[in-house]
Amino acid sequence: MKVNNAFLKVIATRVSQYPAEELPEFLLVGRSNVGKSSFINTILNKKGLARTSATPGKTQTLNFYLANNAFYIVDVPGYGYASVNREQQKKMGLMIEEYLEKRKEMKRVFMLVDFRIKPTDDDVLMYQFLKYYDIPVTIIVNKADKVSSSKHDKNLRVIKETIDITPGDDIIEFSSVTKKGREEVLDKIESLLVETI
Repeated sequence: MKVNNAFLKVIATRVSQYPAEELPEFLLVGRSNVGKSSFINTILNKKGLARTSATPGKTQTLNFYLANNAFYIVDVPGYGYASVNREQQKKMGLMIEEYLEKRKEMKRVFMLVDFRIKPTDDDVLMYQFLKYYDIPVTIIVNKADKVSSSKHDKNLRVIKETIDITPGDDIIEFSSVTKKGREEVLDKIESLLVETI
């Protein structure tokens, strides 16, 4: 699939602000410093579309990026940020939960984890949270360019075992530097768009 155009269309904090067109949506979750903005910019082929920040926890809204006027990538606040107070964390958690419970347009979740390290307790909790709602998940093991070939198989095994991936869910190795995994993600989106028609 070729992405011809993409832009940030809607910034929302509640259901009434979500887009009204009923287009398929793909939710993006991950720790606040795992590289979600770079993932969005790479997938949608538009530098600077999603703002990268040195401050974890900067995104505190649901950001709906419209691509090809055909589907949305939905970026939600990252988790595991120590700098965000407990009240804000709770508010953001409820915002994500409300989306998961009420958004029938959502086709799949892309969950980013860092390929270089063992998934955190927050990563495991997020995956379990998504499976509680019986949501299909593709694990994106990000920053693949920073993992040497000697550590590749071991790191992948640790990620699979720690998250305990449910049959039917899959893993894509990804790098915004080398573009590894980009076509695979777009193929996944395209196949789900075809199913929707």
